[in-house]
Amino acid sequence: MICAFEGWNDACQAATNVIRHLIARYDATEVRHIRCDGYYDYQVTRPMSCTVAGRRRILWPQTTFYDIAINPGTHVFAQIAPEPNYRWVEYCHQSMHIAEEFDVDHIVTLGSMFADCPHTRPLPIDESDTDCRCDMDREYNGPVGITTVLDALACNEGFDASTIWASIPQYLGSDECAQATLQMLHHLSGRLGVELDQGDLPQKAQAWKAQASVLTHCNDDLAEYVERLEHEYDSEQNARALADIGTPQAEMLVKEAEDFLSHMGE
Repeated sequence: MICAFEGWNDACQAATNVIRHLIARYDATEVRHIRCDGYYDYQVTRPMSCTVAGRRRILWPQTTFYDIAINPGTHVFAQIAPEPNYRWVEYCHQSMHIAEEFDVDHIVTLGSMFADCPHTRPLPIDESDTDCRCDMDREYNGPVGITTVLDALACNEGFDASTIWASIPQYLGSDECAQATLQMLHHLSGRLGVELDQGDLPQKAQAWKAQASVLTHCNDDLAEYVERLEHEYDSEQNARALADIGTPQAEMLVKEAEDFLSHMGE
């Protein structure tokens, strides 16, 4: 079951848009709901007014579960909702009860967050499996969202639990980020072992990059900031590449670089 929640865990709607994309591209059926009563502060997550068939209706925030047919042999379930304001433990247990109804044994939560990363490089994606020995996120200390709570409780209840998080350039504001949605969809494809339909996400991602480039070209300070982020990103990637090839090869590359630089000065 794939889970995404609007709000704090969903910068630029990148995570929930993965589920919206799957619903739009495949045969999807609503199979369950969790009623909003007792879970939401309506001054934070407000009901919406709309007109249906000439009559005004109030749409309350709710959780919807979908059965999505990827192909005849592959079905996934998806949970999408605004992040609840109250009673998270009860809410998560209710979500897991619905998962059990459909014989789900693996829960994947999606999230997106703002970070210091450049739009000119692949966006950082953090993909991990929850360690059920309670050492999840040992390197992080701080506030968490409903996704982290659901991961931990699902693990305690015997589910396999995984997370996919995208980092999004904080300097671009809160407009939708198709690039992050596209990259999370790619990682989800790897999890499922099925190539998921990308639809028009690649075109939207290119448009997002083009718009971001226009913004940086019009602001010298922002362009300098992005250039610094690019340098940090490239340095980190080079360090990882050196670590992957092993110490002897890394030392050889460093020596070759030093020899090259020394000859440049002759």
